[in-house]
Amino acid sequence: MKHVPEDLATFGGTPAFATPRSVGRPNIGDRAALFARLDAALDRAWLSNGGPLAEEFEQRVAAIAGTEFCVATCNATAGLQLALRATGVLGEVIVPSLTFAATAHAVAWLGLTPVFCDVDPLTGALDPEHARSLIGPRTSAILAVHVWGRAAPVPELEELAAEHGLRLFFDAAHAFGCTSAGRPIGGNGDGEVFSFHSTKFVNSFEGGALVTDDPELAARARRMRNFGIARAEQVELIGLNAKLNEAAAAMGLTSLDSMERFIAHNRENYYAYRDGLAGLPGISVLGFDERERNNYQYVILTVDERRAGLDRDTLLAILAAENVHGRAYFSPGCHQMRPYADGTRLPHTERLAAQVLAVPTGIAVSAADAAAIAGIIRVAITQPAAAARAA
Repeated sequence: MKHVPEDLATFGGTPAFATPRSVGRPNIGDRAALFARLDAALDRAWLSNGGPLAEEFEQRVAAIAGTEFCVATCNATAGLQLALRATGVLGEVIVPSLTFAATAHAVAWLGLTPVFCDVDPLTGALDPEHARSLIGPRTSAILAVHVWGRAAPVPELEELAAEHGLRLFFDAAHAFGCTSAGRPIGGNGDGEVFSFHSTKFVNSFEGGALVTDDPELAARARRMRNFGIARAEQVELIGLNAKLNEAAAAMGLTSLDSMERFIAHNRENYYAYRDGLAGLPGISVLGFDERERNNYQYVILTVDERRAGLDRDTLLAILAAENVHGRAYFSPGCHQMRPYADGTRLPHTERLAAQVLAVPTGIAVSAADAAAIAGIIRVAITQPAAAARAA
């Protein structure tokens, strides 16, 4: 454990970890079960195009999401694009700026215009009132984000969308297995999209899923993900190749088998960070609503430079020297990225983007590791001037 600034690796001390502790290291489930599924797929010689593993994966995801339909895709970006294209969205789509670039890219790649919205200064979720002010004659949809696994303000956004006749979708990349108002995230708006990328706590190597209770949306998206083919090679729609293959589905199913273990492990890490950082000036651990079901996939800190005595990027550098690789999720906001920058100012997004720090968790990080990382942060914040000079 680190006790004084001179113990920090930035002062020449020994790094806390001999091997990296990183945000987004994949959770690996039962390898024997994975290889058995892969062997079965090879024996069937059915590796893609709606195989039995992909169909089973869809059924299990729909059950967890509480929806009637699930359309598994090769990644979540494709899932978002299918949702927008299958519902005929045109013109402008209101999107929070505090999100991964893929949310905005999914909109822009279709020739639509993302209109960036500010967020709640505490939760980072899209602000419905700012969204209201952005609605214009070309607005056709809102694409909100359940950022860091915390639910967006679903009732307010559903009311806003209904009032203006807008489509409403949710990027639920962070929120698989979570609930909002006691209901599974998945059945809100017109549709929601999960990510099963390797960095997610349940992963399919690379993959995603559109979930919905709308049979027409599900049917159109299902055809569109397979080149627009309906049956017997008959092409009815303009589509793309966005199918989930059997190897990815095998990994997804194996991850689902271990889902509860992954959540329990993440929960232990979250509490270790929360307890280890309690009372530290300028450092806040973003909490979870314990009345809801949470996946605890991301442990998110905010660093208030004025109170902490050092900024988020300096703290990231101090941690990196200890072989602890956090992430600045999400910095900068999308509205400040080169493809989208037009001088728009979103003050809450910009403040959070400068403060947010995701710390390592997942199966590759133990609760003892989390406590040790919290200890490094505590040493740095207790004597910030010395730590900052060395970083």
